[in-house]
Formats: sequence, structure tokens, C-alpha cells
Amino acid sequence: MFRTSYKILMLRCLAFCFSFGIVFFLGGCAGPPPYVYHYVPGKTATLSNGYAIAPPAAPPEVQAAIAAGNRIAGLPYAWGGGHARQFDTAYDCSGAASFLIEGAGRLHDAIPAVAFRRYGQDGYGDWITIYARRDHVFLVVAGLRYDTGWTNGPKGPQWTTKSRPADGCVVRHPEGL
Repeated sequence: MFRTSYKILMLRCLAFCFSFGIVFFLGGCAGPPPYVYHYVPGKTATLSNGYAIAPPAAPPEVQAAIAAGNRIAGLPYAWGGGHARQFDTAYDCSGAASFLIEGAGRLHDAIPAVAFRRYGQDGYGDWITIYARRDHVFLVVAGLRYDTGWTNGPKGPQWTTKSRPADGCVVRHPEGL
């Protein structure tokens, strides 16, 4: 009798642990919800001919990040671009993201996409949010997405309001922003 009850208990325990593990595993793969543009008066940057205009109330670091993004917006995409030198003729996703974060004074050198998964603080920022996967990174600065893909134009760094999935991304932000 004891052996039968023990076996049943062990099977139930294994079944519970297995189902919990599957739920935990699948929950960990989902990632954050997709980026969806939402205009918030006084908090959201606006777009004009491909350039972002910072909201007047944005902190100086955010205004500097937007100005940095505007400097390289429209340049072509090149794998490794923006990593060998700060001012480059083309940028990849992490080179472009690094350029903006450097512009905000929160980074000293370009880092690869995977490093953004550990950069700064966990969660959404008030002004700047980083969406980082192992192989890609994009930013949301004052509500506008800055990305090298999933835009309405050619590949390369640019501002957009177009929604984008965030599957597999880790959400981070520069401290205080």
C-alpha cells in the first residue's frame, strides 16, 4: 500500500513539475508585447520628413539622443557599421542604438546587440526603452521607434511609428531615463 501511494504521489509530483516547467518555459519565450505607437501630448516626439522632433519637456539627455539619431537617420545599413568608429558612413542595428545612447551620454563605446540585453536597468524606461535580442536591437525614444528594419523605408537607421513585434526581446533602459 505504501509503495503504491508513493508511486502515485511521485507521478503526480512529476506531472505537476513537468507542466509547471512547460508553462514557465513557454512563458519565458513570449517576450514583451510588440511596440505599438501611441501619441501622448507633451511626452511623444513627432516626425517631420524622417527626423524626430523632441517634445519640449524631454530631459536634455533625451533631446541629445534624438539629435544623435537625426544625425545618422537615413544612412544605409551595413553589418558592423558604427562599431569601428563613432561617425561612420553606414550603421547596423547595434551601431545605431549605441550612437543614440552615446549621444545621451550613457555609453562610451559601441556594443553588440547581445550586450544590450544586460545594459542599463530592467524594464521600460520613462523616455528611452531598449528592445534587445541576441541578434537585433531597436530603441523607442520619446515614443518613436528607432530601428534599422521593419520600417517603411530602406534598411538603415531611421525613425518610425510603424508597429513591430518584440518576440524574444529583453526590455531595458538607461538608468534614470
